[in-house]
Amino acid sequence: MTGILTARPVPARSKAFDLLLTGSLCMVFGLLSIAQAGFEGILGFGMLVPLIWRRSHPELVFFGVSAVASVQWLFGAQLMPANVGLLVALYTISVYGEVRYSRIALGVGGLGVLMATSRYWSNSDWRQQVTMMVALGALIFGVWAFGERRRTRGLYVAQLEERAEQLERDRDREAKLAVSNERTRIAREIHDVVAHGLSIMIVQADGGLYAADKSPEQAKKALATIGDTGRASLTEMRKMLGLLKQDEQPELDPNQPRPQPGVSSLPELIDNVRDAGLTVDYEVTGEPRDLEALLGLTAYRIVQEGLTNTLKHAGPGARTSVLLDFGREMLTVVVTDDGRGAGVAPSADPGHGLVGMRQRASISGGTVSAGPKAGGGYEVIAKLPYHLPTGGEQ
Repeated sequence: MTGILTARPVPARSKAFDLLLTGSLCMVFGLLSIAQAGFEGILGFGMLVPLIWRRSHPELVFFGVSAVASVQWLFGAQLMPANVGLLVALYTISVYGEVRYSRIALGVGGLGVLMATSRYWSNSDWRQQVTMMVALGALIFGVWAFGERRRTRGLYVAQLEERAEQLERDRDREAKLAVSNERTRIAREIHDVVAHGLSIMIVQADGGLYAADKSPEQAKKALATIGDTGRASLTEMRKMLGLLKQDEQPELDPNQPRPQPGVSSLPELIDNVRDAGLTVDYEVTGEPRDLEALLGLTAYRIVQEGLTNTLKHAGPGARTSVLLDFGREMLTVVVTDDGRGAGVAPSADPGHGLVGMRQRASISGGTVSAGPKAGGGYEVIAKLPYHLPTGGEQ
């Protein structure tokens, strides 16, 4: 809470406006006051000049202007055009001043109405006195209420801006957390793939050692298998280390099944989704080929996430299709539906599934695009190259 003597920061543009406003009021109402009241009209400038500091010191300005008006009342000076400075000061304190001082200012304004009525309309009949009291009271309260409304609106807008900024910070934090969690899941899956490859290498090494004396050809074949498996595992490890940060190494889950699913597991996945009530068309084009474990797992997870999103968002009666296109250089995965499209159905998930798809695809050097279709529904397209472009052996 700021003190009454504490200056509030005022933008340069607002300072310039207040200076122009005060100058204009002095030129018009100040000179009119002198023309009307003569020497006493100089008091009018005492109610107008302080308005230069009305935003930086709204309480001091109001009570200072009120003090000048009290001097005017004590000396019996007549009301003058410069008294408009009281209304400007009252409006200012109701907008920019502290709430407690704003309430006090309203009380001071009410007291001023009584003082003015008793001095300037003392010789009038009671009907005129009541009329002037009501009119002045309505003017004072109206100016104060208008300022309070602007203050309330300003606070409301400030709260909305603060809330929007907080929501933006929360969204960024959740997005980073989603990426971190997805990287952790990917690391666990890569661990299983590599562990599976190392298991094969150990079995082949033991078999080659056993057959080295009796069957040299069989031993050579085992050594070749060990080499191929080791190179594939090393490639997958490089992909993982290129993505994950050193401070995000995951804890391994020994209960996670091995090996991970691939494209050969898609028919079972699609059957499970069909059992859940979703109509799914599954098509494979091109010449199917054996995929690296990581690439097959990526394609499987993308299809799985696409079908899950269809179940959550497409609505009842939606149809979906899954296409695997084995091209010459890459595998294209397409998941489409004819439902309501993204963003129609509310969801607690702020897009983390799409983050996960893109993160998985990036490890394999691929890309994922997703969005509503022109004719309705939603479409996910993933392009996954069979071989990650290399910059040379390390």
